Amino acid sequence: MVLINRSSEDSGILDYCKANDITFFAYMVLEQGALSGKYNTKNPMPEGSARAETYNPVLDKLEILNAELKKLADKYGVGMAQIPVAWAIAKGTLPIIGVTKENQVLDAVKAANITLTEEEVSLLEKVADSLELNVIRFWEKEMN
Repeated sequence: MVLINRSSEDSGILDYCKANDITFFAYMVLEQGALSGKYNTKNPMPEGSARAETYNPVLDKLEILNAELKKLADKYGVGMAQIPVAWAIAKGTLPIIGVTKENQVLDAVKAANITLTEEEVSLLEKVADSLELNVIRFWEKEMN
């Protein structure tokens, strides 16, 4: 479950997990860096990678969502990548975060300490939905 692909929520799976006290693990909450603020139309993902094929064509749309993520990051005094993690936590999921550096672990702790308001969660989802993206990759299935 990620901000731009909430089929697990839309299908009722997330509600089922909550109702039955099952931990839902959210993976790829940063969409392989697309929601981290690192990439944009002027600085696309490295060509030749599968993620570049998926995300580079829609970076213009992702910049709209990333602008909202940046506003919240500034409000909470964190990096932009912490906001999608905080959003996943606010949705009642346990995000799986790939870390390779100590500072990324520290950033994850910061994200865990952010409590987004219902209005902020709703705003992020509204913006994400307005982009009408389909970035479901070959290993993923839309849940229904």
